[in-house]
Amino acid sequence: MHQLTLAGIARALAGKQFSAEELTRDLLARIARLDPQLNSFITVTEAAAIEQAQAADARRAAGENGALLGAPIGHKDLFCTRGVLTSCASKILHNFKAPYDATVVEKLAAAGAVSLGKLNMDEFAMGSANESSHYGAVHNPWDPSRVPGGSSGGSAAAVAARLLPAATGTDTGGSIRQPAALTNLTGIKPTYGRVSRWGMIAYASSLDQAGPLARSAEDCALLLQAMAGFDAKDSTSVDVPVDDYLATLDQPLAGLRIGLPKEYFGNGLDARIGEKVLAVVEELKKLGATLKDISLPNLQHAIPAYYVIAPAEASSNLSRFDGVRFGYRCESPVNLEDLYKRSRGEGFGAEVKRRIMVGTYALSAGYYDAYYIKAQQIRRLIKNDFVAAFEQVDVILGPTTPNLAWKLGEKNADPVSAYLEDIYTITANLAGIPGLSMPAGFVDGLPVGVQLLGNYFQESRLLNVAHQYQQVTGWHQQAPAGF
Repeated sequence: MHQLTLAGIARALAGKQFSAEELTRDLLARIARLDPQLNSFITVTEAAAIEQAQAADARRAAGENGALLGAPIGHKDLFCTRGVLTSCASKILHNFKAPYDATVVEKLAAAGAVSLGKLNMDEFAMGSANESSHYGAVHNPWDPSRVPGGSSGGSAAAVAARLLPAATGTDTGGSIRQPAALTNLTGIKPTYGRVSRWGMIAYASSLDQAGPLARSAEDCALLLQAMAGFDAKDSTSVDVPVDDYLATLDQPLAGLRIGLPKEYFGNGLDARIGEKVLAVVEELKKLGATLKDISLPNLQHAIPAYYVIAPAEASSNLSRFDGVRFGYRCESPVNLEDLYKRSRGEGFGAEVKRRIMVGTYALSAGYYDAYYIKAQQIRRLIKNDFVAAFEQVDVILGPTTPNLAWKLGEKNADPVSAYLEDIYTITANLAGIPGLSMPAGFVDGLPVGVQLLGNYFQESRLLNVAHQYQQVTGWHQQAPAGF
C-alpha cells in the first residue's frame, strides 16, 4: 500500500481494495519503524489519524467518493492544527498547541484527508537544509548522510521515503521546490495569494506561500485542488477562480513555448545538472514544445534583495514571540526586559537570530532607504523581467538547484554558501509567480530537479507540462533503497 501514489490510493479506496483505516495503520507502522532514520516527523497523531480514517470509511460507506477521502497526508509544522503541537521546529514554541486550524488544514480535513502528524522543518522556515530545527536535522532518504533540503525537508523526506503519499509545505524562497529536487519529488509553489496563509505561522509575509509535495504532478494537482481558493480571513488571498487542475493534465504540449534563460547556465551550476536540464528540454521538444533563449538580467541581484526583504519581514513577524502569552519563557526573570531578552535569546536558534538581526538592521533609521527600499526596487525589476519574458514564452525552464544534496553540516560554517543554493528559486517568490520542481534524473545516485516557472495563476499549465513529461519518463517513480 505504501508504494501507491495519491491518485492510486483514491482508485484503490473507491474500488474497496482496502479501507482508509487499514492504510492509515500500515503507514503509521512504517513511520514508527523507519522515521528514526530520517527524523521527518515532530509529532505523530496516531489516535486522531485512526479516528479520521474511520470517519472517512464511514463517509465512503454512505456513498461519498472524493479523491482525497481517506488519503493519508502530513502537515509541515507551521500550519496551526487545533489541539496539536504547532512548533515551527522552534524551542520558543515547544509547548504551543494551536486553538484553531489553519485554512489549509481545514480545507484538507473537509476533503477527507487523514493527517498522520506534523512534519519537521527548518526553524521558522529559515534554512535550505532542514538542519536548524530544534528537534534535530532531517536526513535525506536517498543518502542519510546528506540534507533533504529545506525548509520543508521533513515533508520531502517523509514523502520520498514512502511514509506518506503527499504532504503540505511552504515556500518563501524555494522551500517546497528545493527539497522536492533533492529528494526526487514533485512540488509546486502556487501564485502568491492562490492558497490561504491564514493560520500559517509567518516567516516573510509577502513571500510565503503554501503548496503540496508529492511523487507526481497528478498527485500535486489533487492536493492543490483542495488547498486553493479565496479566503476572506486572509487579506493576501486573491479572489480569482480556481482552475480544474486535473482536467488540463492531459492536454498535448504542441506549440508550447519554453524559455531557457541564459543566466541559469553560467558559473555556479554543476555541469552534470545542466546536462539533465537540457535532456528534459529534448523530451519536451519531442512532445511538441519549442525552445526560445531568453534573458532574466536581474537574476544576479535576487539573493541580496531577498536576504534583505525576508529578514526584514521576519524581524517584524517574530517580534510577537516574547515569552509573555504563549510558548517558551525563561526561568525566573528579574524584570520585563530580562523576560524578553532571555526568552528570545534562549528560545530562538542561531539562524533565526541571525536573520532577525539582519532584518532589524535593514529596517533601522538611516538604513531603511539604503537597504530595504533599494531591495524592493530590485524586486520590481525582477518582476518586470518575468512580465517581459512571458510575452515571449509560456513557461520558463531551468535547474531547481545549482548543486546536488550536500553533506549534513557541510555548510554550517558558511551560511552564505547555503543561501546561494536558492539562486534559481527565490525569484519566483519575489515576483509572486508560480513555480514547480519535478524529477529529472540522477547524478551519482542523487536526485536532480528541473524547475518550471509560469505566469500568474498558471499552475494548471505547470502541472500539465510536468504530467506530460512524467508520462514518457520514469524518474519520478524511483524510490530510495531501503524504503
